[in-house]
Amino acid sequence: MLNLSQNGCSVWVASSSEGLLTPTAVALGKFDGVHLGHQRVIQPVLHPGDRLSVASSPQSKENQQLTNQEYTYSTVVTFDPHPQEFFTGQPRTLLTPLDEKVQQLRSLGVEQLVLLPFDKELSALTPEEFVQKILVQQLQCQRISIGQDFCFGEKRSGTAKDLQLIAAKHNIPVTIVPLQTYTGDSPTQSSCVSTNPTQDARISTSLIRQTLEQGDIENANLLLGRPYTLFGVVVQGQQLGRTIGFPTANLQLPKEKFLPRQGVYAVRVFTLSETSNASSSENLGVMNIGNRPTVNGTYSSAEVHLFDWSGDLYGKKLAVELVKFLRPEQKFPSLEALKTQIQLDCVVAKEVLSAEWEQ
Repeated sequence: MLNLSQNGCSVWVASSSEGLLTPTAVALGKFDGVHLGHQRVIQPVLHPGDRLSVASSPQSKENQQLTNQEYTYSTVVTFDPHPQEFFTGQPRTLLTPLDEKVQQLRSLGVEQLVLLPFDKELSALTPEEFVQKILVQQLQCQRISIGQDFCFGEKRSGTAKDLQLIAAKHNIPVTIVPLQTYTGDSPTQSSCVSTNPTQDARISTSLIRQTLEQGDIENANLLLGRPYTLFGVVVQGQQLGRTIGFPTANLQLPKEKFLPRQGVYAVRVFTLSETSNASSSENLGVMNIGNRPTVNGTYSSAEVHLFDWSGDLYGKKLAVELVKFLRPEQKFPSLEALKTQIQLDCVVAKEVLSAEWEQ
């Protein structure tokens, strides 16, 4: 059991029933990205007016009184590892690694995150066994929220409607949230599926990954409901940027973080405090994600150049919000040609960021 209490609400990450806060109101799913569609699924289990303060603990008198009154803890239940990783045996990069997922769920008002170990035993449970063993016995679930396309149980044999019928036998109401689509300006409820984010596309993790792979940051951010952000600690790089007048902060990113298309981006950069993820300052800049072919780079890196910045960032944690893809990574014939291009990148990025600010 890992207690990640912070900033006014308690989020618990659990891989067993020991220490769980019960009874629960459960949102079920994979929730990678915690995008607009996921947020709609989570909404029915929230009760922001009843949230516990960070000072409360499962053993406190205040908590005990709420439990006696059948207070239900808003709980997101997901799987670790990602089911696709379990079945393929291949590591899967994520839009929101665990730390980011916890941060996003906390900001929504979720009190508890339960990670179910996705293994042979769990994957072999029938839909009825999953409800009985996990939702009823372990989580003491009082109500459930799921997306319309939710599948569960052995070989994904259980559908959302099946869950509704099985849970009804235990007097547990199930909310089935319609699929969310993006119509170009706002999310709507629909079961329409498309591959073009600007033409009635179903909001999904796979679609967001696709838009990021294409460098379509604007639509990815709209589907997420927030900027796609890279979190990393500044580590020492080759310091080649200094030699051409463009010092960069070399970010060490979580290995499981999904990276967008290689190339140059206009970005907003926030320096995070050491004790929390609260931002202490904001800067504008450009970021390069790639192998730096001009200097014969042999590994992928993420480097940020901040406009009008001087100071030491080593060891600092940065949050880099991607605003716009500027150009693909390319190899230049010389460092002077690279320097000229970076100057142009900075001019374009400043225009993009300035226009965004004015909107």
